[in-house]
Amino acid sequence: MDVSASFQFTVDALAREWNIIAPDWRGFGPSDWLRRPYFFAEHLGDLEAILNHYSPTELARLAGHSMGGILACLYAGIRPDRVRQVVTLEGFGVAPNPPAMAPERYRKWLDVLQAPPRMHVYPDRAAFARRLQRSDPFLTPARAVFLAEHLATEAEGGVVWNGDPWHKAPGPYPFRLEESMAVWRQVAVPVRWVVGRDSWVVRDFAARPGDWEARRACFAEVDEQWVEQAGHMLHHDQPEAVAGLIEDFLPRT
Repeated sequence: MDVSASFQFTVDALAREWNIIAPDWRGFGPSDWLRRPYFFAEHLGDLEAILNHYSPTELARLAGHSMGGILACLYAGIRPDRVRQVVTLEGFGVAPNPPAMAPERYRKWLDVLQAPPRMHVYPDRAAFARRLQRSDPFLTPARAVFLAEHLATEAEGGVVWNGDPWHKAPGPYPFRLEESMAVWRQVAVPVRWVVGRDSWVVRDFAARPGDWEARRACFAEVDEQWVEQAGHMLHHDQPEAVAGLIEDFLPRT
């Protein structure tokens, strides 16, 4: 679960003036909740709607973290005529699901329809901030407090993550790596991969030798950069470094 406000640290560290559109994806943060299962392709539709509104004729520069980075890379391959450059922060696609997992995946899907997911309740925002720091050793106390104001929302008995609980539900369809790779091969613009040195994503890929290199090779022009003292939430951990890598990559005009 994340919200657009978590990019505030990085935006504050940008040296140049930018026209920044930072949406909350459907069901995240203050955006409307569907209160039913979500499907990944819906977010691609939302991204196109945003670009149709804010950049109907001009090529867009896309920067996203995790799911946002995955969406940016896919969109750049689906609509190569709409995108100028892409920066993806730890958004390289998830682990592939072998076909043998299909029966269990569908069972979980049916089970969650009978018992919809719920959010864990924290006593207050201070407890929520401590939870953020436990999962991210590089997160400073001040940033944790800021994030708790935006990532949490009031609920009976305390606060919960500010997002539709249905985002926690497992989907019935697997991540099809071959399909994503086919889309990535259509990306005709420069792409920058930004990686947190201490991220769980790095460890996850290490367990699948060759997967990282195979995905990266799909892009015609890819530049890989690593951020030290940062985990998966590198835009929280080292926003100055992330801002520098974004601005260094994007053209001035």
